[in-house]
Amino acid sequence: MRMVIKVGTSTLTYKTGKLNIRAFERLTTVISGLKNSGMEVILVSSGAIGMGVGKLGLLSRPEDIPTKQAAAAVGQSELMYMYDKYFGEYHHTAAQMLITANDFEDSEKHLNLTNTLARLLELGALPVVNENDTVSTAELSIGDNDTLSALVAIDAKADILVLVSDIGGLYTADPHKDKNAELISVVDNVDDVLSLGEGTVSVLGTGGMATKLQAAKLVTEKGIDMIIVNGAKPEVLYDIAEGKNVGTKFVGKKK
Repeated sequence: MRMVIKVGTSTLTYKTGKLNIRAFERLTTVISGLKNSGMEVILVSSGAIGMGVGKLGLLSRPEDIPTKQAAAAVGQSELMYMYDKYFGEYHHTAAQMLITANDFEDSEKHLNLTNTLARLLELGALPVVNENDTVSTAELSIGDNDTLSALVAIDAKADILVLVSDIGGLYTADPHKDKNAELISVVDNVDDVLSLGEGTVSVLGTGGMATKLQAAKLVTEKGIDMIIVNGAKPEVLYDIAEGKNVGTKFVGKKK
């Protein structure tokens, strides 16, 4: 089984932008366990800009491109240091892949990306993918790591894409605001629920439910299942590997 796991900024950091060490350790432990079971895992990790915001002492996520790029440069090095440290404790080798939109749009670069990703998996490495925010501009930016994870899952011919978020799935309303919101456990057609993602956004990240639904649309059209789960309990990834029903599952269209 080949699983692409996307983890959001809100899962890895506190609202201050500082690393949530306990959450980070639990997540890397579970992913290491999945790798030990024989599963191939690709991790698409947000958090570079968010961690850079914390390290630079900024009061909020920057809006201008130069400051975003500066925060990404500071935060990405710490992010990969932590992944290398924690995965290394379980004898897994983390491999950094920084990608821009042009890597998907240019045929030669896209082929190189696909080949590198495939070779890393063959060598038993654990690819850690992020958008290269240090050099990306608004015009070339993929825009969010939900979309990036969908593109990576399609390239890698993954069996499943899992979005680890600060919310337990897709609800009938925003559960942070509406106590009567109900979890939707299965979605067979993404178009039927696109309206539920309107007006949602993350404070330190770039995504929200809208980008997650767009990611679901991309992968399910390629026959790949997608699941949204809450990152507060990363052990839920074991349940997914065992085929249990958790979070919200978007069913891939089988041909």
